[in-house]
Amino acid sequence: MEKNILIITGGSSGLGLEIVKQAIDKNLYVCNLSRNKQKCEKLDTMFQSNYKNFVGDITDADFVSNSIKEISKLGNISYLINCAEKACFKMPTEYNNSDIDISLAGLKGMILCSTEALKVTNEQNLKIVNIMSSAALKGNKNEALYCATKWGERGYTESLKAAYKGTTVKVIGVYPGGMNTEFWNDNRNYVSEEKSNSFMNPTDVATVILDNITNYKNLNVADIIIERN
Repeated sequence: MEKNILIITGGSSGLGLEIVKQAIDKNLYVCNLSRNKQKCEKLDTMFQSNYKNFVGDITDADFVSNSIKEISKLGNISYLINCAEKACFKMPTEYNNSDIDISLAGLKGMILCSTEALKVTNEQNLKIVNIMSSAALKGNKNEALYCATKWGERGYTESLKAAYKGTTVKVIGVYPGGMNTEFWNDNRNYVSEEKSNSFMNPTDVATVILDNITNYKNLNVADIIIERN
């Protein structure tokens, strides 16, 4: 039987890693595109089957193209989950060029991965799941660059929906609130450890996402908004 493949970006930590674990439990073959070689090596020992790493930068068009073409030879690509992101939180006047490049990496990777996945599947029978943030739905203080990036991702997501309406390509936007993950380790000046400990459990968020995208044959959930209590 040919493998049913789920591709995920940023699946080596945080929400992405929780999705990887649960997708494997659902008998999906998971291919993880991640630039963190050390974490990927640990995952190789953790998962003995139904898993493969592709180590590289998702903003590198050649890496993305070559990886997804190789993945397509393993079986049917049924899901692409764009989860990778980086961010910084500052006052509007404090951003620099490096901050912009870091923040836009997730959007660029989302576009490159989606484009290549659509090509290799001949634009058929593919679910593209773009995990963004509640920051894609409203502006937040000290999150100007983060919100700009997430709003861009939302615009790309909505445009994909319009382009593939009525086809077997389904596009799902996911908008979670704050989660208790290592995402915040690089932004402790903005969110303290005490505060992030009160955020949502990424295991729960992963369950909500996978349940909605995998469990129903005759319907498609177009948007998933997951809010903190």
